[in-house]
Amino acid sequence: MPPRRQRPRESPALVAFGRQMRRMREAKDIKQETIAHVTKVSGPQVSRIESGKKRATRPFVETVDDYLVAGGALISLWEDLNKDGHPVPIWFDWPQVEAEAIELIYYQLSVIAGMAQSPSYAAAVLDGNEEAIAARLERQKIIDKEEAPTITFLVDEQALHRPVGTAETMREQLEHLITLSERPNVTVQVVLSSGGHGGNGSSFVIATMADMSQVAYVETAIRGLTTDDPADLAAASRVLADLRNRALPGNMSRDLIRKVAEERWT
Repeated sequence: MPPRRQRPRESPALVAFGRQMRRMREAKDIKQETIAHVTKVSGPQVSRIESGKKRATRPFVETVDDYLVAGGALISLWEDLNKDGHPVPIWFDWPQVEAEAIELIYYQLSVIAGMAQSPSYAAAVLDGNEEAIAARLERQKIIDKEEAPTITFLVDEQALHRPVGTAETMREQLEHLITLSERPNVTVQVVLSSGGHGGNGSSFVIATMADMSQVAYVETAIRGLTTDDPADLAAASRVLADLRNRALPGNMSRDLIRKVAEERWT
């Protein structure tokens, strides 16, 4: 299921926290840039927290509370909004996250990830929907942009053998994977399909942002979900470690992809 563009939703709790933090900062005549320097996060990230578009981490809040001499007031507010260890929800516009990330790791079950699809393969997956195909190919420009992110494609071995479109479509797709793997910012690794592993449950993407915060996009049967919840990210990291443990190195992956293209799809 391709990522659907979500309409950003404001969480009242996040907005309330951000406004209070801004009031306390401005009362001390302290600039956002100073908070960014003290907390070691980017200025835009501080702005997003104050506008209610990003959840602050506890270490961030503790540092800000101390710097503003808030006497624990900001920490108490944050705790009220994170009762029982359950953070308030936050919604992301995934295409924007993907476009701004400095690192992206993709794992897709059964098929090739959309970001790595050749035009003919994408057309087959999307049933010829021209608008959806154009949108997918537009997203792929991230790979070639100036200051492009570091990208890793963890390819399910079954996707190399599973027919999508014609044999020619499959051969072109595997050749496209090989070409991608030769780019300096792209790594392609085949995850061997033998045995059960955590990746058998879902497809996902992990984006690392400039301030080293992370956002995950997880595909479900109904829709894609985005999250920066620490528990969700920890679970995704465990699955990622398992997948990487089962993945062939880049050069061996290229050899396997080339072999399958020649023997299965020629």
